[in-house]
Amino acid sequence: MLENGTLMQYFEWNLPADGKLWKELALDAPKLAQNGVTGVWLPPAGKGAEGAADNGYNVYDLYDLGEFRQKGSIRTKYGTKKDYLAAIEALKDKGINVYSDAYLNERFGADEIETVTGEEFNQRSSYQMVGDNKTIGAASGFTFPARKGKYSSFTWNWKHFGKVKWTSDEEGKYDYVMSPEVDLSNKEVQEELIRWAVWYVQTADIDGICLERSENIPVEFSRDFLNQVRMLTGKEFFTMSSLWNGDVNKLLEYIAEVRSEMSLLDVPLHHNFHDAAKADGAYDLRRIFDGSLVSRDPVHAITFVDCHDSQPGGERESWVADWFKPLAYSMILLRQDGYPSVFYGDYKGISKDKYKGEKTVLEKLMKLRKLKAYGPQHDYFDDPDCIGWTREGDAEHKDSGLAVILSDGKGGTKRMYIGRQFAGAHFSDVMGNAKYNIKIDDEGCGEFYVNRGAVAVWVRKEPK
Repeated sequence: MLENGTLMQYFEWNLPADGKLWKELALDAPKLAQNGVTGVWLPPAGKGAEGAADNGYNVYDLYDLGEFRQKGSIRTKYGTKKDYLAAIEALKDKGINVYSDAYLNERFGADEIETVTGEEFNQRSSYQMVGDNKTIGAASGFTFPARKGKYSSFTWNWKHFGKVKWTSDEEGKYDYVMSPEVDLSNKEVQEELIRWAVWYVQTADIDGICLERSENIPVEFSRDFLNQVRMLTGKEFFTMSSLWNGDVNKLLEYIAEVRSEMSLLDVPLHHNFHDAAKADGAYDLRRIFDGSLVSRDPVHAITFVDCHDSQPGGERESWVADWFKPLAYSMILLRQDGYPSVFYGDYKGISKDKYKGEKTVLEKLMKLRKLKAYGPQHDYFDDPDCIGWTREGDAEHKDSGLAVILSDGKGGTKRMYIGRQFAGAHFSDVMGNAKYNIKIDDEGCGEFYVNRGAVAVWVRKEPK
């Protein structure tokens, strides 16, 4: 029996650097499965330049999953390699797929400074040289002395990096390159990253990755990299991209260009949620899916409300206001299209911002997706302040079927068709907003209602 898929992004930017995330995840695995989570999106597991304090995006050594004493620690911010593998095993035991974030564009914390000649180019045009050649100290020597060639003997030097940023040292002798950008067109680099990905799949048994900052990765590299990894591992290797672009046409162009199965975050839909929440009731809910990826290409759309980039203090901060969270999550979890992602910060809270999260509401909605949200969908997007839809249910999922109605204004009632098979049945709002049951008429319709600024989800519940 095929069940709905639900993704959980199991991290946020401001997690404490206590090395406990992997252990927490292992303990959470049974609960996540119970709530309908079928895939977990994890932060980068490799060692970062700041060691135990690094969130994994200041990439130093992709092969160090918390095994070697490098950058001042053995463990990463999230735990040791042993903890990581144990967490993955716990997830797999519950039938949950594992996807890892991967940032391939830059390297940090070089082991050696190399003296090289650099050419200064126009920042707006990488083809226009605007200055003389300079002798610079490039932070481009990565030899990983503590790992001593285990898993890979590959070392990085200046030839493996392209465009760089530099700054003068205190004495003004010469400039130092900071965080060199990886040259993904370099054949040696391509081969090494494919070797790493195959090793990663075989070592950690991951099922796929999220390519961070895909907008800065050549499309040709992404296509060839994914094709090679899939062929060499024999895995489907689910791949998602965090390409952050609010123009759905740009997302569709990217999907067409990469020509390799890849899902994208539905950034336009997230922005619609953000705008609707800010409008405080003045948004036209009939337009909430306008310009979204899920409305144009639902197969490749990962729908989300918030993520690590959009959270307070994130690089693309665009936090969806708390009052609108239940409405937004109902729109990604209880509809037929898209692959919805639940954010750790919304599920468990963000202690730095004293945000407690919406765990109770989210667990209700996630379980409703797992058990009830099946069958033909009927939309009622006919009012700017109050919209709804129904799912008729199907024979494979016992007692499935539901009706959803939400309002960013004063609330309201909407007559909606849920199926003649429910004629005479009673329905109740499991979200606790509506206080009395309703009865479905002989035509399979019900007068469903919702209170101000809320969402009501109606499921069959016969009176005792």
